[in-house]
Amino acid sequence: MPKNPLAEVFGFPVDNMSAMAINHRKNRLCPFHNSSGPNCTKFSIQNPLGICSIFQGNNLVITCPIRFRQNYSILSDAGRFFFGNQKFIALTEVRLSDKTGKAAGNIDIILAVLNANKCVTDFGAIEVQAVYITGNISNGFQNYIDKPEQRYSSDWPAKNYPKPDYLSSSRKRLAPQLIFKGGILHQWEKKTAVVVHRGFFEQLPTLETSREQEADIAWMIYDLKRDKTTNTYQLSQFDIQYTKFETALSKITTPETGDIHSFTERLEKRIRNGKLFGTPPANPVEPVVEPIDI
Repeated sequence: MPKNPLAEVFGFPVDNMSAMAINHRKNRLCPFHNSSGPNCTKFSIQNPLGICSIFQGNNLVITCPIRFRQNYSILSDAGRFFFGNQKFIALTEVRLSDKTGKAAGNIDIILAVLNANKCVTDFGAIEVQAVYITGNISNGFQNYIDKPEQRYSSDWPAKNYPKPDYLSSSRKRLAPQLIFKGGILHQWEKKTAVVVHRGFFEQLPTLETSREQEADIAWMIYDLKRDKTTNTYQLSQFDIQYTKFETALSKITTPETGDIHSFTERLEKRIRNGKLFGTPPANPVEPVVEPIDI
């Protein structure tokens, strides 16, 4: 049976039984600077799903965007790309609208440079993209949180085993964010930093890079490294890739074309089997719907 996929819960490895880890689990605390306060609020205020990261084999996958706020590293790294050595302030969840006033979404983090009169002289946007999960993880989370000491190494049911959904995370979430919000920022000639985990970036198509001075987007790639002394995971910068806006967006949103002959063969097979429009199935059965929850 598969092993427990949970890596971090409420900020600590699932096998960390220190007093601080126990306190965070008991009181559902978030150590990564959640804007809503000290408590984790993922999916629910009263009963949050406090999973920060999961395992994919031996690799880690960050599943909560707040997890990237550890030590404020993403702020300083993005600030250097936006402004060099200038001082800045940070604001979270800033609404962005188009020309008609229609909401284009909220920008995760805005870094802004102010003058002596507290007027904004420059700004840049940070978009944080964690990874969605397919399969059932909430039941296992609850099973663990009830008795962490006994269940952190428990086997996990193979049915609906949780795994990262990179395709949905990139094309259904990140790409629309870049199209709408990124498009407005690009027309304003403002830079964007996209914060992702290493595993997420490695699943993206190979992007055409540019010089930092000419880039519109900085892909800020992070990893988690285990600190054996404290038995915690520490966020560390793995790499930064610089790209132009149009080339990056085109690469992400354009699928790699498959073989047209394979597609026509599929059509011909259905025709031979009589599976045409309006043709009822030979043995109709009730569909089986597996619940998928995160």
